[in-house]
Amino acid sequence: MMVKTEARCPGCPSGVREAGKYLCRDCWNTMPPSTRSALNRHDSRAMDRLQDLYRQIRAGVPLGEIQVSP
Repeated sequence: MMVKTEARCPGCPSGVREAGKYLCRDCWNTMPPSTRSALNRHDSRAMDRLQDLYRQIRAGVPLGEIQVSP
């Protein structure tokens, strides 16, 4: 039996993200479609894109303006 766990969303103070997700649903949907598409790509650069996402969040870049390399 699989148990779903939740964790705090790094994109907002009150959001909760599901296990295996980068952000809560509201924050995820706030980002540009091109950013979401790039973050969904599972290749050799996936970890670099994820780290870039979190770096930009910590730097205070608004979610709607975050861009990661394709």
